[in-house]
Amino acid sequence: MDRTITGDIKSHISDSIAAKEAILADDELCRLIGEAAQKCIEAYRNGRKTMFAGNGGSAADAQHLAGEFVSKFYFDRPGLPSLALTTDTSIITAIGNDYGYDRLFARQVQAQGAAGDVLIGISTSGNSANLVAALPVCREKEVFTIALTGGKPCKMDEWDLVIKVPSTSTPRIQECHIMIGHIICGIVENEIFGEGYSD
Repeated sequence: MDRTITGDIKSHISDSIAAKEAILADDELCRLIGEAAQKCIEAYRNGRKTMFAGNGGSAADAQHLAGEFVSKFYFDRPGLPSLALTTDTSIITAIGNDYGYDRLFARQVQAQGAAGDVLIGISTSGNSANLVAALPVCREKEVFTIALTGGKPCKMDEWDLVIKVPSTSTPRIQECHIMIGHIICGIVENEIFGEGYSD
């Protein structure tokens, strides 16, 4: 393999490790990740659900993490109710056509959300218009909001709990978002069912 390509590969890996090490070294950020997990645990113990939303790669992360709750993460156990607000093409195109793309998540929260639910919005910029527009509806419906964003000040800083990856690189932020999501899934699963749950 060309030495330049090898160097590029190692540089990407090093940058990814550095972003994760920055999270590891930040006690307050780790505390916020734990608090996010506790909010999800509280919702599930009260018979509520989680919802995930994002655009592009973050939409894929939303589907991924909802799937971890509904199916399983580390071990077999009952499914946990979770929705990715990014997957139903009929709903997405109906809202986009009738109300505009900016209303995509607000409309779904209005229809599907209930007091005590949790919405986790994923955005590398933290400025996605359709996520920003969901906040007033969440407040009205008493849905707790968790934002996964990047390191810059953003419009989603007004959400109830904000987890900011200390990076300005979109790929590095996305890699950390899925890591954080996995951590939350693991904590929730273990706290609700106990390690290695078996019925």
